[in-house]
Amino acid sequence: MKVSVSMYSLHKVVNKENWGVMDFIQYANEIQLDGVELLDIYWKDKDAEINAINEALAANDMKVSAYDVTNNFVSSSEEERKTALEKVTDGIHTAKRLGTNVVRVFCGDLHGDLTYEQGQQWIVKGLQEAAKLAEQEKVYLAIENHGLLAGRSEQVLDIISKVNSPYVKSTFDTGNFLLVHQEPTNSFTTLKEEIVHVHFKDFRKKQQEDDVIGFRSIEGEELIGTIPGDGQVDLKFIVDGLKEVGYDGWLSVEYEGIEEPKAATIESVRRLRELLR
Repeated sequence: MKVSVSMYSLHKVVNKENWGVMDFIQYANEIQLDGVELLDIYWKDKDAEINAINEALAANDMKVSAYDVTNNFVSSSEEERKTALEKVTDGIHTAKRLGTNVVRVFCGDLHGDLTYEQGQQWIVKGLQEAAKLAEQEKVYLAIENHGLLAGRSEQVLDIISKVNSPYVKSTFDTGNFLLVHQEPTNSFTTLKEEIVHVHFKDFRKKQQEDDVIGFRSIEGEELIGTIPGDGQVDLKFIVDGLKEVGYDGWLSVEYEGIEEPKAATIESVRRLRELLR
């Protein structure tokens, strides 16, 4: 298994220091990563940047572990669903240019009077359309467990089953299951055969002394992002389980905590490498 970091781990730094993708690549090289996970939200001018990014990655012997798109198939507007599909198909083309075969995708979330069944129907249809290109290009569309429609492991598995494409699989986010009050180890057992990408993440319950706004679970509980190992997720169980099923893909740190992001990411990577030994 190989170690990468999602650029989203440095989101606060990106905003505060006006980082571009190249700044993140330089940071990743400094902390000696195998690879980086890039997102569609961080380009300033993708077409102008992408060749230089590829050159910098090659010069530093790094790969792109995954390319993340911010799509949302759950809308009553056909035009908005079409836009979501275009985001995913553009993501497939961009992933190919970056040399990765994984596109992290979202599904969308419940809102208003929308029913679960209708929301899932739009998700399945959108992913089936996107999968046509994914299959041609041999790029995985890896669903991140997130939200009310695809937050639980059985929901993700149901969507994968209904889309019925060998190129629609799981981005297994170790922390997000806590937001839907599902034990990540149980979630792993459900999805272990479908995983093509992993977000290495941890949360803990918000304490009275925490003067920050946390991530609110579906039951209203606030969780705080932590350096992996300081929270509730049994990460050793998951890493050992990945070894057992022969997973040879990427483990990508996605830090969403309140500590200084650069230092917290370095410590997260150190702990991940310890687990991989």
